[in-house]
Order: sequence, then structure tokens, then C-alpha cells
Amino acid sequence: MAEFVTLDVADGIGTIRLNRPPMNALNRQVQSELIEVAQEASRRSDVKAVIVFGGEKVFAAGADVKEMAAMSYQEMSEAIAGLQAGLSAVAMIPKPTVAAITGYALGGGLEVALGADRRIAGDNAKLGVPEILLGVIPGGGGTQRLARLVGPSRAKDMVFTGRFVGAEEALSIGLVDEVVAPDEVYNAALAWASQFARGASRALAAAKAAIDQGLDTDLDTGLAIERHLFAGLFATDDRTIGMKSFIDNGPGKAEFTGQ
Repeated sequence: MAEFVTLDVADGIGTIRLNRPPMNALNRQVQSELIEVAQEASRRSDVKAVIVFGGEKVFAAGADVKEMAAMSYQEMSEAIAGLQAGLSAVAMIPKPTVAAITGYALGGGLEVALGADRRIAGDNAKLGVPEILLGVIPGGGGTQRLARLVGPSRAKDMVFTGRFVGAEEALSIGLVDEVVAPDEVYNAALAWASQFARGASRALAAAKAAIDQGLDTDLDTGLAIERHLFAGLFATDDRTIGMKSFIDNGPGKAEFTGQ
């Protein structure tokens, strides 16, 4: 059983909770547990959408610097793939995901949040990738996902300076999608995720795959990916249910099974 990362499921929503007080430092054990819990959320049919939450005070203040400081070049060369996989684990979940951010989301903590489909932050949030101040760069996907999200110029500013970005600036540059009071962060994330609790799960997974995979290639290849995924949905029960319900009752009334 995981010690620092848990998955709680209620009403179709899975909550991945980071719980390594006081700052949820993401050491190698946490990274490994993130992979395990993300894989569990991916395979469980009763999980339709996922919230990633660090608690009421902090999301995650980054990787465990004390642990990394003791590592040699050889040790990190062998460990970096696992580190990147752990901090990217949320991005691999084939379901709608949202990061609920309170307080600090720094370094590896921000990299975990970048793997979500949506980010909701408290107005007290501070986000950043300060690895440059340690003489290194983001290594858990930060240089890649941040640049894709906010553009290369803004990403370079954040990475080069290591500065913290407040909630309002994060909203203005697209780093987060919504800002609410700190004590409303989880509820806002739950409201967003709950939209998908009775959704067409296979279509949602296909939509996510089409967008994510398409962004990593040229337009023609992306369109080919879309064609393949679109046609494949005609083998699902939900496509039959959805189209019949539309014809019989109009839009938005289908009761999907997730099959």
C-alpha cells in the first residue's frame, strides 16, 4: 500500500492525494507511488475523471533536493527516466484530469500539475520551475510541457529566472485555467471533474488521445490520428446509445455505459 500517495474514489471521481508533510516533497518513493496510483486510476472502470490534490495548504513544493544532492552523475543518469515517469504519471491517465492547486506548486510539483488537462488554483498559489537556482533544469517534463502550454518565450522566462508566478499572472498566461479562493479549490475541481462521471468514457479517452498525440506531430498526421480514433468509436456501445438517444430524445440525454 502506498504511503504518501493515495487514490480515493467517490461518485465516479478519483482523487489522487499527495500527502508527504510538510511540503509534499516528491522523493523517489513518491514518484514511484504516483506511477502506481495513476495506473490504478487508469484501469479502474469506476473512475471516470481524476483530481490531483496536495491538500489545503500546499500542492507540492518540488522534488526532494536533499535526496538529489547526494546523487552522482552516474546515479542520476540511471534514475532520471524513473523521475520523469513519476512526475509525468498524471499525463498518462486516459481520462479527464484536473490539478487542484493550493499554495506552492514548484519544480516537480508544477511538473505534476502540468500533466493534468486542467489546472485550478487558489488565489494564494505560487507556481514556478526554480531548478536553475540549483544549477540544473526541470527534468520531469517541465521544459517540454510548460513551453507547449504557455509558449516558448514565457517558458524560457520562467525557466531562466526561476521566478515564482502568482495566481493572477498564471491565469493571464494560460498556466492555470481558473482561480478561486483557496478553500474552494478542491470543490471547483470536483465540479469540473463531475461533468464526466456519466460521460462517454471511450469517446473522452479518444478525444484526449487525439489532442495530445496530434500536438506532437504535423497536421496531416494529426488528422490521420483523428480519423482512426473517430472510426474506432463506431465499435462502442456508447456510440450506439448516444446516437439513438439523440434521434429519439434530442441532445444531452444519453445514459452512457462506458463501453
